[in-house]
Amino acid sequence: MTFEGLDPRTPVLVGVGQSSERIGEPGYRRLSPVELAAAAVREAFADTGADPARVAAAVDTVAGVRQFEISAPGVPAPLGRSTNYPRSVAGRVGADPGRAILEVAGGQAPQHLVNELAATIAAGSSRVALVVGSEAISTVRHLAGAEDRPDFRETVEGDLEDRGHGLEGMVSPFLAAHGLAGAPSQYALLDNARRARLGQTRQEYAAGMGALFAPFTRIAAANPHAAAPVERGPAELVTPTGGNRLIAEPYTRYLVAREKVNQGAAVLLMSVAGARRLGVPGEKWVFLHGHADLRERDLLDRADLSRGPASVMAAGHALDLAGIGVEDLRAIDLYSCFPIAVSNICDGLGLAADDPRGLTVTGGLPFFGGAGNNYSAHAIAEIVQRLRARPGSYGMVGANGGMLSKYSVGVYSTTPAGWRQDRSAALQAEIDAWPAVRQAVRADGWGTIETYTVRHRRDGTRFGIVIGRLEADGRRFLATTADGDEETLALLGDGEPIGRRVHARSFEFGNRVTAGDAGTGG
Repeated sequence: MTFEGLDPRTPVLVGVGQSSERIGEPGYRRLSPVELAAAAVREAFADTGADPARVAAAVDTVAGVRQFEISAPGVPAPLGRSTNYPRSVAGRVGADPGRAILEVAGGQAPQHLVNELAATIAAGSSRVALVVGSEAISTVRHLAGAEDRPDFRETVEGDLEDRGHGLEGMVSPFLAAHGLAGAPSQYALLDNARRARLGQTRQEYAAGMGALFAPFTRIAAANPHAAAPVERGPAELVTPTGGNRLIAEPYTRYLVAREKVNQGAAVLLMSVAGARRLGVPGEKWVFLHGHADLRERDLLDRADLSRGPASVMAAGHALDLAGIGVEDLRAIDLYSCFPIAVSNICDGLGLAADDPRGLTVTGGLPFFGGAGNNYSAHAIAEIVQRLRARPGSYGMVGANGGMLSKYSVGVYSTTPAGWRQDRSAALQAEIDAWPAVRQAVRADGWGTIETYTVRHRRDGTRFGIVIGRLEADGRRFLATTADGDEETLALLGDGEPIGRRVHARSFEFGNRVTAGDAGTGG
């Protein structure tokens, strides 16, 4: 297809921008999340090659990626926050959109918004749409107790389509009561299940995680926007030390997403007609050839805790829609909050962990930085620039949210292509029809370990989390070890616990698991 043959409503990415700062380095300005976002938007407007003022005036939709501070109820904002983040950013850059969106939480958000707003443009309901997100967690934590701390509070009028937190099925009192209030423990359960499926020892699997992420550190070390631009070797990443403490086995700190960042990113989409009207040169245009948005079953409903088939299905469908295979991709960025988020897609698509093309264009969440939900906006920005440098090539962004729960994918190229409708709704109906595993909310009796992790607190104490199956009826249960139960911790901490026999007992406060049947919980 040629540019001339394009439908005027065809969506196209025309501008991307990033901003960042690091505490203690020259130029550090203590920017708020809104200011970081505005800086990225200005970069995106300039990146179009058109008049930034005209571009700003043409924005009819602004969609904000939900910040960490507003991603769950009751999260504090020590320096304050905006009452209307998208419109705060729009006001800083001279835009006055008719529609403002605050997306649900999850790392899928940037790619999902690109997919959604591209469809809205193709339908004629929007002409110029802006996706923007930012975090200033590093600054907030650094200055929260300072006497001269800045005030990030803003009250902004105007309509806001607030879509809520979107945490249903991923956060619950039951999960929290059993140590699963945070992401590291839940992902650790998945990675340990994968290790057992592959038949690897702890040492073999740790070496594989280090080998997977070491190339990411090289990319981060060369990225001016990276929060931790330090190249590290495979062994260094997985060896526990004072600076690389165990978080939730098998994860050390270097293997988990880095939340202390000051970063912003923006992506600007237009219709082909809008791009022509505003004078955006054709060499700036990047097309969304394939896209998909799917959601996995809730954690305890999943048939196989070592895999995330919905995520793989989303990636495969986006490639199919683009009419290419994984071998045709020139640039790839796979969401990397934890190793299994990458290895799951590699397993499903047949990608090698040491693929010479690389599996990140930013440096990945543990090294580039990945707080909150906006990481993949940076990945999209990097992909767009790489594809412009190699016209006709293809790139893919895989964006993950929740607990390997929500996955959004985009396949991009400068090659002209009309809008293609995806089949995500039909595929989601298929996923929702998969049978759920029967569960025992109150677990009593003997069972076998299906997967596990050991959580390490900062004070040096630890406790185990087990997902198992009851011998009596095969129902799945969730349980933790009791305080001071060194016998069960020893079972979980050495050799292969998966498949071992344990005893579960229910209490008012939740289920406890022991290596024998004498435990009383606590």
